[in-house]
Amino acid sequence: MANTLKITLERSAIGLEKSQGLTANALGLTKRGKTVHQPDNASIRGMCFKIRHLVSVEEIKNGEEAK
Repeated sequence: MANTLKITLERSAIGLEKSQGLTANALGLTKRGKTVHQPDNASIRGMCFKIRHLVSVEEIKNGEEAK
């Protein structure tokens, strides 16, 4: 099992650039406070970097339980 990222939308993307809202939607973050688990790869990390001011990201190692 590969590492995963636990991504939580902390702030709304309303009023920001359209591409930032679309990036949040592409990650599966549709509402403020929603948390998703995504695979840890370069494309997902790049998307998180683009909206880093809106999200909190936690890395989950192989052996840890994803809650």
